[in-house]
Amino acid sequence: MSTTRNPIWRIVAEREIGTRLRDKTFLGATAMSVLFVVGFFVITSIVGSGSDEFDVTVVTPDEERIARSAEPVLRASGTPDAEITVRRVDSTSAAEAEVRDGDADVALLAAGDGFTLVGDDDVDPALGAALTTAIAEDVLQANADAQGVDPDALAQGSEVEQRLLDPNAVDSDARSGVAFAFALVFFMTALGFGMTIAQSVAREKESRVVEILAAAVPVRALLWGKIIGNTLLALGQVLLMVVVGLVGLAVTGRRELLSGIGWAVVAYIAFFVLGFLALAALWSVAGALASRQEDLQSTTLPGQMILLIPYFVSVLASEKVQTVVSMLPIASTMVMPGRMAKGDVPWWQVGVGIALTVLAAVVFVRIGSRLYERTLLRTGGKIGYREAFRLTA
Repeated sequence: MSTTRNPIWRIVAEREIGTRLRDKTFLGATAMSVLFVVGFFVITSIVGSGSDEFDVTVVTPDEERIARSAEPVLRASGTPDAEITVRRVDSTSAAEAEVRDGDADVALLAAGDGFTLVGDDDVDPALGAALTTAIAEDVLQANADAQGVDPDALAQGSEVEQRLLDPNAVDSDARSGVAFAFALVFFMTALGFGMTIAQSVAREKESRVVEILAAAVPVRALLWGKIIGNTLLALGQVLLMVVVGLVGLAVTGRRELLSGIGWAVVAYIAFFVLGFLALAALWSVAGALASRQEDLQSTTLPGQMILLIPYFVSVLASEKVQTVVSMLPIASTMVMPGRMAKGDVPWWQVGVGIALTVLAAVVFVRIGSRLYERTLLRTGGKIGYREAFRLTA
C-alpha cells in the first residue's frame, strides 16, 4: 500500500490508536471514567428522590389535619414532587418511638398552647418550615373564627414574591458543577494523555527503537502521527463522557439545564481539540528531551504547570480574573466553557479565546516539531529546554 494514499503520519497515528485501544489499562481507565459519571447521576437521583418523601406521625385528628395540609405548602416551596405520609398512633410515647426507630421523620404533637416537632437527630428544614406554616395558618383560621374576623382580610397585602435578576440563578449550583467538570475533565485528560505521549517517546528513545523508525520515517511524520492519534483518542474519550453526562441530565429531569448549557458544550469540544493539540507537541518534546523514563519527572514539569495553574484559576479565581484568563491560550479551554455554562458570555470574548488558542496551537506545534527533530535522536543524557533551543537540526 503506497504512502501516497496513506501518508506516513496517518500510519503512525493508526498505530498509536490501535496500540491504545488494545491496552487494558487505557480501556479500564475509560470504563472507570464512564462508570464514575453514571454513578454520580445514580447517587444524586437516589438522594434527590429520597428527600421528597416524608413520614409524619401524629396522635390527634387536629394534628393529622395540619400535617396533611403541609404537603401543598411543601410543594409550593420548591419541592414539586414532595409527598407527606401521615400515620396516627395512640399516644405521644408511641409517636416518639416511631421517630426514634426511624419509621417516621418527625412527630407533630400538640403541646400546651402550641405544637412541637419531634425529630430524632434533626428535623428536615423544608419539612419543618412547611409544618410550621401549616400550623400558623390553621391556628390563624381558628382564632379568626373565634373572634368573628375574616382571616383573608387580615392577610390582605402580605403576599411576598421573589424576582431574580439573574435568569440562570435557579440552576446556579448545577451550572457551577458543570463548569467545574469542564475544567477537571480537560485537566485529567490532558495530563493523562500527555504523560502517556511523553512516556511513549522516551521508551522508544531509550530502547533505540526510534532510531530504526527514524531511518524509515521522517521524524516530523512521527511527531504528527503521535499528535493526531492521541488527539483523536482523547477527543473520543471526552465525547463519550459528554454524551453520558448529557443523557444523565436528561434522564434525571434536568432538561432546562441541558438546554441552557448547549452552546457551552459545543464550545468546550472546540476548545478541547485546540488546547490538546497545542499541548500534545510539548508533551512529545518532553519525551524527546529525556534519555530515560526517570528523566520525565523534570522534562514534563513545564507541561504540568501549564495545566495546573489554569486549573486552579478556573476553580479559585474571582469572576474578573476568570474573565481575563478565559481568553488566554490553554487556560481558555478550562475557563471559557465554564463561564458560558454559568451565564451569558459576550461572543467577542469567545472569539478572542478561540483565535488566541488557534494561534497558540500553531506556534506550539511549530516550536515543538523543531525541538522534537533536534532532540529525538540525541542520546547520552537528559537535554534541558535551553540546550534544546540552541541545538541545530
